[in-house]
Amino acid sequence: MKKIEFSSLVEEIQHEVIAWRRHLHKYPELSFEEEKTSQFIFETLQSFEHLELSRPTKTSVMARLIGAHPGKVLAIRADIDALPIQEENSFSYGSQNPGVMHACGHDGHTAILLGAAKILSGLREQIRGEVRFLFQHAEELAPGGAAEMVRAGVMEEVDLVIGAHLWTPLETGKFGVSPGPVMAAPDTFSITINGHGGHAGLPHQTVDAIAVGAQVVTNLQHIVSRNLDPLDNVVLSITKFASGSAMNIISGSVEIAGTVRLFNTELRPTVTHLMERIVKGVTEAHGADYQFSYNEGAAPVVNDGKVAAIIEEVVCELWGEEALVNMKPNMGAEDFSAFLKVAPGAYFFTGTGNRDKGTDFPHHHPRFNIDEDSLSNGVTLFVHAALKLLGSY
Repeated sequence: MKKIEFSSLVEEIQHEVIAWRRHLHKYPELSFEEEKTSQFIFETLQSFEHLELSRPTKTSVMARLIGAHPGKVLAIRADIDALPIQEENSFSYGSQNPGVMHACGHDGHTAILLGAAKILSGLREQIRGEVRFLFQHAEELAPGGAAEMVRAGVMEEVDLVIGAHLWTPLETGKFGVSPGPVMAAPDTFSITINGHGGHAGLPHQTVDAIAVGAQVVTNLQHIVSRNLDPLDNVVLSITKFASGSAMNIISGSVEIAGTVRLFNTELRPTVTHLMERIVKGVTEAHGADYQFSYNEGAAPVVNDGKVAAIIEEVVCELWGEEALVNMKPNMGAEDFSAFLKVAPGAYFFTGTGNRDKGTDFPHHHPRFNIDEDSLSNGVTLFVHAALKLLGSY
């Protein structure tokens, strides 16, 4: 089948893909709560031919397309969950669920994979091997849905796995592909500092937890800047500092939380030791107590060089070399790494940034949106990549 025929197939379903994406955007659901989302996916897949459907977990969906000819097994994954963000966009398909929003493009990921499933299911006679469409829940919330799906058996006998992320920092029509490291491990930590509260006018009678906590925050920044090799690519961010109840009360406790991002997981013991040493030293110096916990997140996403090279070839064949961007690793995170532990694969980026359309807001922003022209690009790339990886053309 020629490229132009694939383009025609994508064009024929483009309105459906957009409609699917808008429906999902209108009715977002949080991680591990994607009941209506997964049911919509399941029912949509039921309308396609040649698919074997299952529910590996309560809120995930898997569809299997067994080709007419023997061959390898390829898994393609899309994440389906939304974020706890109040949407500030005003378009007609804005979120109807207060405080919940598709602010990272997962609605688009799901619509793209549905589109690819519809086209590929109609090409069964041409397909060698099997394509598994994995609609994964809970990417945004640790411990994440990917590992849960792997435990449920979705990757059994899988030879290759691919996934993609719509990316507003990348212009629509561009594709980011890289061999090797792509996204970091997302570890988290929490710290509670217990002092002794009291009257704001009598600070000498207290152990000011806020003052102690502020010094902890400041000193934690020295780990990356002064205790680790600058080439280690570690980020330590404080994302929560909560304390206090009134203007005339010195708080007796403070809660601090944040994330550590790294590619070299062998640094985890060093980072953990340095963090607790600082927390312990600062709190003891001021007569306070502390609790500290460090939680390891998903592994870094590391692409297989051979699979990434094939994705690059497909991009260049379809859109030319100018469409291909060699992406630098970024300190974002993805539990797609759980699938890569089982089979070699690649995770890549589909540009959806367009300032004229207002789709240049960063991910996790209340005004986040995608350029819907990028949806057909995503479908096209998945279809061609699947057929090429399986040797079907």
